[in-house]
Amino acid sequence: MTATVARTAAPTPSVGAARRALLLGAGVAGVVAAAVVSLAFGSRFVSVEEILTGITAFMRGEIADGIGAIAVQERIPRTVLAVVSGAALALSGAVMQAITRNPVADPGILGVNSGAALFVVCGMALFGMSSTFEFLGLALAGASVAAVFVYLVGSVGPGGATPIKLALAGAATTAALSSLVSAVLLPRAQAMNEFRFWQVGGVGGATWESMAVVVPLLAAAAVAAFAVAPALNVLALGTEVAVGLGVRVGRTRAIAAIAGVVLCAAVTSVAGPIAFVGLMVPHVVRLVSGPDLRWLLPISAMGGAVLLTVADTVGRVIGSPGEVEAGVVTAFLGAPVLVIIARRTRMRAL
Repeated sequence: MTATVARTAAPTPSVGAARRALLLGAGVAGVVAAAVVSLAFGSRFVSVEEILTGITAFMRGEIADGIGAIAVQERIPRTVLAVVSGAALALSGAVMQAITRNPVADPGILGVNSGAALFVVCGMALFGMSSTFEFLGLALAGASVAAVFVYLVGSVGPGGATPIKLALAGAATTAALSSLVSAVLLPRAQAMNEFRFWQVGGVGGATWESMAVVVPLLAAAAVAAFAVAPALNVLALGTEVAVGLGVRVGRTRAIAAIAGVVLCAAVTSVAGPIAFVGLMVPHVVRLVSGPDLRWLLPISAMGGAVLLTVADTVGRVIGSPGEVEAGVVTAFLGAPVLVIIARRTRMRAL
């Protein structure tokens, strides 16, 4: 059935396939280049030789010789987390845009990021929780509650959950939840000092232990998103058409929504609420690759990995000897993009 849906939804000409294959190759090259740049640049620039030395020592489980090689070893975890988190956030945004048929849908705009952040902050400040498992569970619960709430509010009134109503409900929910996060943190100086950078969003606190907890969950959610991509393509033609072609609309939307929420929540639990990656990347990729989610999802994932990795590197360079969190850099880039999309894109474009 999946193969039939895929053929029906998006017959792709050979020229389009060649261009998309080129985009995939460019995406892979971009991820590799962004990772190398992340290892090379920071408060101290390191040479190619030092990068190779640091990576070789890391692969052997040894401590590298030389300050530059040691710096490379210290940058490897945050580079991996930036790649994984960026890919997950872009996937989450692409899936949410497909479900809602809204070009400005994004985990940050729809309140999912803020819901996850609120539950994590409450767990830390009120109950003393500190482990990655606890943060992951809290983030998943908060993101799910926020997503359901936004959908219910956006469904009120004539027309059901329209793109405009969902965007407005998400923006209002995000503002309210962000205020609640501040209300929880402000009276608690120690908690606020510990989580003030986490609240902005960044990958500076990357550890292999935390990534070992969230990466399997991210992988499962990504597989689920890719699996329902052909059915989501058909849903873009309308619910009646999708039902006529044999798509189980409710199940498809549920799986896609769960995958999108899990991708966002898992990243938020380890990197904080990083906004705009899920908005910018799928929108730009859609302009060059088309709306076919079988191509849009993998290309968006690589684009998100490149964007967040470069944002983290830029933050380290301009903030040297300290750093500017990656969430600040993505917000600086994403706010103008949101304005442009809101002004120029029709809500029915998807």
